[in-house]
Amino acid sequence: MSKYQSPKVNVNMSAAKGIGIAILLLIIVGVVASASVKIVDAGHRGVLLHWNAVDLSQPPLEEGIHFVVPFQDEVVDIEVRTLKYASEARSASRDLQTVETTVTVNYHPDKEQVHTLYKNLGLDYENRVIQPAIEETVKQVTANYNAEELITKRPLVKQDIEFSIRERLNQFNVVTEVISITDFEFSALFASAIESKVEAEQNALRAENDLKRIEVEARQAEANAIGLANANIAEAKGEAEAIAIINRALAENPNYLDWLKTQAWDGKLPLVVGEGGTPFIQIPIKP
Repeated sequence: MSKYQSPKVNVNMSAAKGIGIAILLLIIVGVVASASVKIVDAGHRGVLLHWNAVDLSQPPLEEGIHFVVPFQDEVVDIEVRTLKYASEARSASRDLQTVETTVTVNYHPDKEQVHTLYKNLGLDYENRVIQPAIEETVKQVTANYNAEELITKRPLVKQDIEFSIRERLNQFNVVTEVISITDFEFSALFASAIESKVEAEQNALRAENDLKRIEVEARQAEANAIGLANANIAEAKGEAEAIAIINRALAENPNYLDWLKTQAWDGKLPLVVGEGGTPFIQIPIKP
């Protein structure tokens, strides 16, 4: 029996070896293929490494599939979409008031220089350059203004902080998009003093406006009184002139009074007449 079974055993062993070698070859091919193909995700750029050294001669890899030398090359993905970093910085104003400033920066790595960024700073560039840039800038800028100016000149303060942060981060190939100062916080005592001062200024302005209104009303009342007085004077002058004219007419012509009576008569004889037959006609005093 053993003589007839030996060839079969040899055949089975040879087949097993062949299958094992084939499986090994497939694994090797799979590993090599996997090491040769790199995928850069959407919204990212790839930094090509040769034996873990950044290849600055090659531009960053675009999104999609890339073929590299297996086991020699690696690709590091770096996100280049808009990112957000918020930081709270404590500083002192020119008049030595403590100020807590919250600054928010929207930024993204320079898409064409991510390999330089990775070589110089690695992936932790937020803590290495962005946070220090914000803190140092806020301290420098707020020291140029007193606490009240930080409130009243907020747009100018924001402009100074934004310019300084942008200038600093551009040196590290980080592009700033929007820089926002979300809050300025002072000590409770100083905030109360500012509130009292603002309230006092508002009350003073309100009193000044009331005084101006009273002055205007007084001038209007004075003008109205002068106008009424002038009107009365003009009316009195008119009546006096009318009387003077009548007196002169009577002095020059005694019959002027009879003429006035005839002008005022309506053509109807009255029931009572005076001596001489002249009707009693009421002569109007005012024309």
